Amino acid sequence: MPTDPATPPAQVDLLPYEARLDARSASAIDLVVIHCTELPDLAMARRFGEEVLYPGSQTGNSGHYYIDRDGALHQYVSNDRVANHTRGYNERSIGIELVNRGRYPDWLAAQHQAMDEPYTPAQVVALIALLQRLQDEVPSLRLIAGHEDLDTTEVEATDDPSVKVRRKRDPGPLFPWDRVLGAIALQRLSK
Repeated sequence: MPTDPATPPAQVDLLPYEARLDARSASAIDLVVIHCTELPDLAMARRFGEEVLYPGSQTGNSGHYYIDRDGALHQYVSNDRVANHTRGYNERSIGIELVNRGRYPDWLAAQHQAMDEPYTPAQVVALIALLQRLQDEVPSLRLIAGHEDLDTTEVEATDDPSVKVRRKRDPGPLFPWDRVLGAIALQRLSK
């Protein structure tokens, strides 16, 4: 794969259950979903990714790639495996997680819905470089979406059950969609 010498390759550190995730061919992939971890740091995101949440398959929630605030790129799931990151879209997509606190630690509290941590310039540069590489590696890739575009489910707020909040709001209002879309050939998909 061609790489920009200024962009280091991904540090591959596959999740312990990665081999138990369903296999797929590259031709099945047409979508990238952008997420934020909604956690304080990469170490906590890794711990959450390692948690087994699905007893039948002995797997958990995870993305394929994680981009830390300094732009460091980590791969936790191979592209030829189906990661569990967006309900209803996993089989056809690659999940990319940007380290960002989001609504942490009160994700579903009505009084804590602001997502006010900006993405770092290093994260955005690394994301664009990764998306450009993925376009070269996966010829069927043609779409991009935010998690919030695809999962619009509302749930009762944890601090006030009479209020409904969005279950997923990432990557959130501070994600630089114009800059990212201007640098890649993928089209934005919404539900």
